[in-house]
Amino acid sequence: MYGDQETVRKILTELGDTWAVVGLSNNRDRAAYGVAAVLQRFGKRVVPVHPKAETVHGEQGYPSLSAVPFKVDVVDVFVNSDLAGDVADQAVAAGADAVWFQLGVIDEAAYDRTRAAGLAMVMDRCPAIEIPQLP
Repeated sequence: MYGDQETVRKILTELGDTWAVVGLSNNRDRAAYGVAAVLQRFGKRVVPVHPKAETVHGEQGYPSLSAVPFKVDVVDVFVNSDLAGDVADQAVAAGADAVWFQLGVIDEAAYDRTRAAGLAMVMDRCPAIEIPQLP
């Protein structure tokens, strides 16, 4: 398990409400679209990060994390595991407080680097599953 329950709770309740969702587009068939909607229902601001820079769920999109002109608290990663480590490194560079790799997104070296940089991190879990279960 990559991220104990305390880390999950901390990311979801304490580290801020602005979430960059990397891989979020207007494709309703993709998991990112539904997860972003759940995060919004729980009070999170969702910032779409996708090469298309589409507006999704009423929020302006950006082509990359570095293009987001304000601080994001959590970077939620919906990209292939082969690309996820680079996104985690970008999250560290952007000053995020946490990184969340979605179900099936696994990069143990990125997990170790991100935690060593002082960020909270969860890997291979889904915030849309976890947040409704919080006490």
